[in-house]
Amino acid sequence: MIIPARFNGPPGSGNGGWTAAALAAATGHDGPVEVTLRQPPPLETPLTVAGGEVRDPGGRLVAEVRPAGDAPEAVPPVDLGTARAAAAAYPGLAEHPFPGCYVCGPDRVDGLRIFPGRLPDGRTAAPFTAPAEVTVETVWAALDCSGGWAVIGPGRPYVLGRIAAVLDALPAPGDECVVTGVADDARGRKALVRTALYGPDGRLLGRARATWIALPGA
Repeated sequence: MIIPARFNGPPGSGNGGWTAAALAAATGHDGPVEVTLRQPPPLETPLTVAGGEVRDPGGRLVAEVRPAGDAPEAVPPVDLGTARAAAAAYPGLAEHPFPGCYVCGPDRVDGLRIFPGRLPDGRTAAPFTAPAEVTVETVWAALDCSGGWAVIGPGRPYVLGRIAAVLDALPAPGDECVVTGVADDARGRKALVRTALYGPDGRLLGRARATWIALPGA
């Protein structure tokens, strides 16, 4: 499989959520899976998927895909107005470690433009307008960055290390959804987070748990 360049996260590598969904589909696992990224997923590069392992042309292990076990617990929802107010204070508008990210990068006019802002209780929330083409990868991507922004701070960039997601339904194109996130634990360079996506009618569409890793030196 190949990760198209437009679905990037940090420069030169795939967005974690989008990539994890694509890798999960490529392995053909039944039921929920957990994807662990061992290297920054390279863009426009043929990747070999076999036995739950994903390798680049040089044989390096890029990712592992395993059964997820228990389903993630959903983060409670907020209404669309609250999500819009949170997004207006999105810290990534002032300082963003990867402003070209397909999901949360303010420089990407062709991206998902999910801007998670903090709520008073520490959760994040953001509106999300489903694009014209909605796929499983789209929803995993939407469930990705809202968790990261529960722990990302000035001069403290994180990247996705592991994610498991469960989807109940896909939003329809143009649906105004809300995505929420929360940090359950953060110690040293590792943070454990959860996210949830809700449709316009408040219905739970998907949920995820993830491990984010602070970059060395941050």
